Amino acid sequence: MSREDLPKLPYLDGPLSHPFYSRVVKRALDLLLALILLIPGLLLMVPLAVWVKLDSPGPVFYRAVRGGYHNQPFRIFKFRSMVVGADRTGGTTAKNDSRVTRAGRVMRKLKLDELPQLFNILRGDMSFVGPRPELLLYTNRYTKEQQCIMWVRPGVTDRSSIEYISQDEIVGEEDPVGNFERLVLPRKNRLRVEYARNQSFSLDWKLFWETIAGVFRKAENAAKEKG
Repeated sequence: MSREDLPKLPYLDGPLSHPFYSRVVKRALDLLLALILLIPGLLLMVPLAVWVKLDSPGPVFYRAVRGGYHNQPFRIFKFRSMVVGADRTGGTTAKNDSRVTRAGRVMRKLKLDELPQLFNILRGDMSFVGPRPELLLYTNRYTKEQQCIMWVRPGVTDRSSIEYISQDEIVGEEDPVGNFERLVLPRKNRLRVEYARNQSFSLDWKLFWETIAGVFRKAENAAKEKG
């Protein structure tokens, strides 16, 4: 499926707190950092891709459609961490979800399944920091107030990613989709709106390092539980 095959949605745009930073400086910084990380990123992604392929039948990458910059849909790149067809039985990952592969469990703990989003950043679909992109099912429900989320590029991480770094444990095992919509989505959307209305270099810098610290804490906790 090419970009031309994606749904055509209304173009959303509006005033930003720091427009020159958001539209010019931030994009330049994203592109520069993505190019710097490309070689070491590929060195890490190649063995992960082999692991995904050998671990379970199916493609290496999961390319799902998400709501994007200015409300234009795009395909987000992830390493496939679930069995083929898992998204047909629910878009929210439950605690101890049986659809997650062995490789997927490890990658999700360390957020390694998100590494291919480096290519989304290079393409201009995403930024390192920005509102996490959602399913069109949810972005099409945004209120007028929430539409400002689409005025900025979606990101690999944001405040909601940090706060809900263990989202599967919050939604539990029973009715994960319902629990996500009741317990998680409203708060996530409030955090996304807050980010979109206050995007700045200092905020992005803070969220970038908080994310790295959060991933290390999660990995450390997982190692303690296993030990």
